[in-house]
Amino acid sequence: MNGVFESEEFRRLIQHTDLEKEPPEEDGSARQAYFLKEASELIREKEEKLGRRMTACVVTFGCQMNERDSEKLRGILALAGYEMTDSEDADLVLYNTCTVRENANIRVYGRLGGLSAYRKKNPEMIIGLCGCMMQEPDEIEKIRKDFRYVRLVFGTHNLHRFAELLVRVLLSDKGEQVIEVAGKDDHIVENLPAERTYPFKSGVNIMFGCNNFCTYCIVPYVRGREKSRKPEDIVREITELARDGVKEVMLLGQNVNSYGRGLSEPCSFAELLQMVEKIDGIERIRFMTSHPKDLSDDLIEVMKHSEKICRHLHLPLQSGSDRILSAMNRHYTSETYLELARKLRREMPDLSLTTDIIVGFPGETEEDFQQTLDVVRKVRYDSAFTFIYSKRSGTAAARMEDQVPDEVVHDRFDRLLKEVQKIGREETSRFEGQTLPVLVERVNREDDSLMTGRTSQNTVVHFPGDCSLIGQIVDVRLDSCKGFYYIGTMTGGNHAAG
Repeated sequence: MNGVFESEEFRRLIQHTDLEKEPPEEDGSARQAYFLKEASELIREKEEKLGRRMTACVVTFGCQMNERDSEKLRGILALAGYEMTDSEDADLVLYNTCTVRENANIRVYGRLGGLSAYRKKNPEMIIGLCGCMMQEPDEIEKIRKDFRYVRLVFGTHNLHRFAELLVRVLLSDKGEQVIEVAGKDDHIVENLPAERTYPFKSGVNIMFGCNNFCTYCIVPYVRGREKSRKPEDIVREITELARDGVKEVMLLGQNVNSYGRGLSEPCSFAELLQMVEKIDGIERIRFMTSHPKDLSDDLIEVMKHSEKICRHLHLPLQSGSDRILSAMNRHYTSETYLELARKLRREMPDLSLTTDIIVGFPGETEEDFQQTLDVVRKVRYDSAFTFIYSKRSGTAAARMEDQVPDEVVHDRFDRLLKEVQKIGREETSRFEGQTLPVLVERVNREDDSLMTGRTSQNTVVHFPGDCSLIGQIVDVRLDSCKGFYYIGTMTGGNHAAG
């Protein structure tokens, strides 16, 4: 772990917190600073009694939004006094769950069962569940009934109250379950601490929730409606991150292209990007996810002329069939999507395009599937995340008739995967022989004489070097394409990169 990042304001709140007084009434950062300080006192007393450090582990399931939430959870736990560990043999284990697909729920229950040996060794072990899966009433009821040893449960709208909920668990001496799952949350709590996975790059939430209601997707039901953070709060956070050594930021939202709607003073996503680009110290800007229906010409212009916005765009297709796209409630056609892709390629020839595709949506025919393959062949993605349709209770698609038989779905999935991998290898190889700036991320996991980093296009590169390069942007010649990654040679020193 790389230390806890705190905003200056949150640090001051903790310093001026007086536990002799009642906690602030308003449910904001001052209230959570109070409970964080109280939690640290309780942890310290526990450690004195045990004669050792208390440990905590946060396990993340799901998307980059969940990854960023987990950084905040780890930051709160670390400031409370826990020693963070990657081992689930810990005093506190917290699963940050995903529920986009059914197998994600199954995995969580499997991991809970795997904790039984640790629980026997450490009867006071605290096990917690949070995140998207906890917004489903049926799952909460199952935990109440079948997993009584899970001590803490909270949802996506309660994350900012984690310190307060932690204190309630620590003060409980009878093993009661603390369960708090809000149906919605209309306010945003700023300045919470976080423990970043990487010291040199960070995710930054620019908005929460989603208003699109794609018929297969459960996100609007578990993440709530769209809420944008104020641009000045985003800029302030990124400025402090830059002072803390961050060079690359990933702006996160379910649909970043609709950022700004509902703000008292309108600000488009393109305008926000221009604000972020002016922040000294930030050398790379990434973002996801973009919805095709909201990707504006203004955004393309800003990307085209930017020296910091990375040449990578994730643009979910989901299906190439107009009939299926309509049933999915996606609000674009295959032709409008293709025209957008052509425009992006024309304006930024070095752009890497990636996508999401669902196979087996209810009613999908072989003709629909062939239309998806046709779009894939025309766009030529650098890579694609391919998914088998997962029926999620509560979504409109779950109630649709004509669910596609499993054997048909798996056959189509295999054919799609073969096609996107073939095209992806060809597209990735187009940079062979070029020298590109690479952000060095880590020592290679298989050969410690090599370093691993990413180009602006998000392509992975392995090249000879040492750990002193981690966090730096260096020029690397891409010598040999190995499918979806390169073997390269560093050719120059460090520099600011776009």
